[in-house]
Amino acid sequence: MIRLEFYDFNPFFIGVLFLFLLYKFFKIMIKFDFLEQNLDALRLQYLTAQPFPHLIIDGFCDEEKLTRAYDAIPELENKSRDYAFANNKFEKSNYKVLCPELDDLYNDLSSERFNKILTHITSKEVFVDPKNHGGGLHQGKKNSFLDMHLDFNYHPMNKNWYRELNLLLYLNKDWKQEYKGQLKINDLRTGKEASLDVPFNRLIVQQCGPHTLHGYDMTSFPEGRYRTSIATYAYQIHNRLIEQPRTTDWFPKEDASFMKKQFAKNFNFLVQTKNKFFGSGTAKNQ
Repeated sequence: MIRLEFYDFNPFFIGVLFLFLLYKFFKIMIKFDFLEQNLDALRLQYLTAQPFPHLIIDGFCDEEKLTRAYDAIPELENKSRDYAFANNKFEKSNYKVLCPELDDLYNDLSSERFNKILTHITSKEVFVDPKNHGGGLHQGKKNSFLDMHLDFNYHPMNKNWYRELNLLLYLNKDWKQEYKGQLKINDLRTGKEASLDVPFNRLIVQQCGPHTLHGYDMTSFPEGRYRTSIATYAYQIHNRLIEQPRTTDWFPKEDASFMKKQFAKNFNFLVQTKNKFFGSGTAKNQ
């Protein structure tokens, strides 16, 4: 027998519940329903993509809300720590403070609901770093580029977290191919490569591994426009380390200077030595 209490029909209670659900609805940035309705198709696309697993999702966020977020982004002043391997690239790790929409996006990306979606797509038990170490809002200004590279593999603070995915949400309004800045990916094992366009509201989910090179060539955006993206990273817990922990491995172009190539060759040693005495810069990037 079901017993009905007074509050089951209390208009005030129902009104509060309605407002709460409405509030939760308007706080959501990611199109979760679309993703959850297409999980198997997204997994197939990710696992069969070449040259290594990756996935392109257009219309990832609510378009109107993401446009408001885009309009709130200022010109950034904090230069990225990519040294000679990037040009005119700026970042803001704590991007969620810029506007309510970006705060909502940050929360959506680190939610358990999104973790379940990524776990299904990749067929691996993965989760987004809730503090997003090393990630954030990235802004490439005039003549920006980022040399091909392999990202750090194990989390700088949680030593058994293996970096499984890069999640790159692009915010390039009215982007055209002649602006350049396409995400270039290259399999270090086979040499096969692909060039992925980076229009507004496109999420690229990219596998991370010891062979997953990526970067972008010099851009030519119009004056006052920037190559803009939000980077988030997902991890898998390893009971045993399967790789030697490393920082970023850089692969400059063949025509790069001798000094740049030598810097790239010794980069891991130099950074690990610096970290030993002064701590990880990435770990402090919050």
